[in-house]
Amino acid sequence: MAHKATKKVSSASPLMVRLDDDTKACLAQAAALRRISVSDYVRTVTVAQARREVRAARERTLTLTPEEQLTFWQALKEAPRLTKEQRRLAALMRGKA
Repeated sequence: MAHKATKKVSSASPLMVRLDDDTKACLAQAAALRRISVSDYVRTVTVAQARREVRAARERTLTLTPEEQLTFWQALKEAPRLTKEQRRLAALMRGKA
């Protein structure tokens, strides 16, 4: 007796999201630019982004936008301004308080 190969079928699970009119229109416009449905657009973009975020979390990497990179760099290159309490603690730790 021959056995049919059973094919594993994954079922799709619906996801409902409530959006304001402006957001929905923006998604529709972006989907139209790619010539795909809004559902396909949301699925394509959000799943790809979610995978990047999960991978980054696993690898313990930090991803910053160009604006965030600039802000971070500027914070690193500036000398920190110590508060009065921090200066007092530093003096105490050096034995000068």
